[in-house]
Amino acid sequence: MTEGLRTAAEVRAALAAASSPERAAGAARFFKTGPGEYAEGDVFIGVTVPATRATVRRSLALPAAETAELVASPIHEERLAGLLVMVERFRRAGRPRGRDDAVRRAEHEAYLVAVRAGRVDNWDLVDASAEVLVGEVVYPGPSADEPLPPLVAELAASASLWQRRVAVLATFAAIKGGDAAPTLAIAERLLDDREPLLHKAVGWMLREVGKRVDRTALTGFLDRFAARMPRTMLSYACEHLSPEERARYRALR
Repeated sequence: MTEGLRTAAEVRAALAAASSPERAAGAARFFKTGPGEYAEGDVFIGVTVPATRATVRRSLALPAAETAELVASPIHEERLAGLLVMVERFRRAGRPRGRDDAVRRAEHEAYLVAVRAGRVDNWDLVDASAEVLVGEVVYPGPSADEPLPPLVAELAASASLWQRRVAVLATFAAIKGGDAAPTLAIAERLLDDREPLLHKAVGWMLREVGKRVDRTALTGFLDRFAARMPRTMLSYACEHLSPEERARYRALR
C-alpha cells in the first residue's frame, strides 16, 4: 500500500520525482510564461496531470496549513496539486454518507483566500477548481431570482482576469444542475470584456448551456447578442450548432 503524504515537503518531493525538464519547457511555452504573456514568470517542473493526480490521491490527509503552502508555491504543479487536494476533500465531504459541511465550508473559504491572493492564476488552475469550490457552494439548487449571487458578482467585476474566469466557471455547477440562468447572466455582463481567455471561457459555458440544459436558451442568447459578442466567444458558443446556424450568427457581427 502506498504511504500517504502528510507535509507539503513530501508532496513537493513526490512531484519533483515525477518531473521532466523537457516537459517543463513544453509547458512553459504552452501556458504562455514568456515576457508580456498572460502567465509571465510562472515556473513549471514538467509533471503530467495524471502524475499530479496520483500524488494528490496520497495527499488527502494534508493539514490545511500544508495545503495552503502548496497553493502559495511559485511552482505551477505544486499549486495545482494543492488545489486538487482541496477539490477532492470538498467532494468527499459532500457524500450523502458522512457529509461534513464544516469541511466543505473550510475548503471553500481557503479557496477564496487563494483566489483573492492571486494564487489561482492560470486557466488550468481555475478550470480544475472553480466549478466545485465556488460553483457547488453558490449554486446548490436552482438560482431562481438571483442568478449572480454576491460572490459571483464580486468576482465577475474584478480587475483580475483569473477572478473573472473563476466567476464564469462557477456557473458550470448550475449548468450541471439544469439551470442556464447564471451562465446567461454572466455572459451578458462580460460581453465587453477584452480578454481572449474570458471570451473562450464564456463561449465554452454558453456551448454547455446548449448541450446540457436548453438549446433554445443558447440560440435565444445568440439572437440577442451575437452582433456584440467577441469573435472567439461566438465561435466557441456556436461550436455544436449546424453549419447553417453558425454561418448565420457569424454574419451578424
